[in-house]
Amino acid sequence: MSRLDELYRLHRLLDGRRTGLSRADLIGTHGFARSTLARLIRDLRDKLGAPLDHDADRGGYFYNTADGRFDLPGLWFTADELLALVTLKHLIDHLEPGLLDDHLRPIQIRIDKLLASQHLGAGEASRIRLLRMAARRKNLRHFQIVAGAVLQRHRLKIDYYNRERNETATREISPQRLAHYRDNWYLDAWCHQKKGLRIFAVECIRSVEPLAKRAKAVSEPILNRELASSYGIFSGKPRATAILVFNARRARWVAEETWHPQQETRWLADGRYELLIPYSDDRELLMDILKYGADVEVAGPGELREAVKKLLGAAVSQYRSGERAGPGFGHDAS
Repeated sequence: MSRLDELYRLHRLLDGRRTGLSRADLIGTHGFARSTLARLIRDLRDKLGAPLDHDADRGGYFYNTADGRFDLPGLWFTADELLALVTLKHLIDHLEPGLLDDHLRPIQIRIDKLLASQHLGAGEASRIRLLRMAARRKNLRHFQIVAGAVLQRHRLKIDYYNRERNETATREISPQRLAHYRDNWYLDAWCHQKKGLRIFAVECIRSVEPLAKRAKAVSEPILNRELASSYGIFSGKPRATAILVFNARRARWVAEETWHPQQETRWLADGRYELLIPYSDDRELLMDILKYGADVEVAGPGELREAVKKLLGAAVSQYRSGERAGPGFGHDAS
């Protein structure tokens, strides 16, 4: 911890206290080195003008002000706070271009000024990188209307494109909440046509019309139970539990990962790692299983194991053909 961090930590311990802090507590309980504590006390008094007094009857060191408070001159940040500030700036800088420019620009300017006060500019902020490898190219022109409906609690009429069926349908929905998942935006909403909760990818909303009707209210516990209890964005009430067994080498990575809030794990005697995940729709789960290739085996349920075998078999069959696709791409990705 830097000297500035230590000084700020001491200040936070003293600020607003009605009773004093003894030297013994500061050293023993709070972990300040004796020589460091003496230097910090001198800095607070002599360099920063803090009204720091010591009175054994009051328990030790305290700020001698009416409310026990003292504002440090200037702007003070710990290393962790500076990291959070730089990260926030980076997130705003790399949000979807044009998505919330007018709303976020004042915040951006204020963050830039705070960083400048600590002699941190764009060069330092750029040292934090957010890599977006799987984010889809998307048109979020309706994002602000959708977000407004979530917050203002009114219904929307949308034309929604379903990629799997390759068709567009009109829906009347009551927006409930927005989720940013794997670099993509999703809308949890009550669909009045389907009479149930559904998840909509915001970039697949082709048109949107705000309605004067009040949105149907769905309680947070129901939203969590229906939409957040099973694996990934294809959520719903869990209908099965996937049992995944990773080999000992891959287990060193997977054991540090959280695939699901209600996952169960255990180490097997031979060094392998077992991961149990509740799921409703297996599409996203299958994609995550397949990326581990031979490093994972689906031990159950049988239908999930068969689905993985079928996909792996289809993949292998593409390489068994005597014909070669030739240079370039062999297939037209849709």
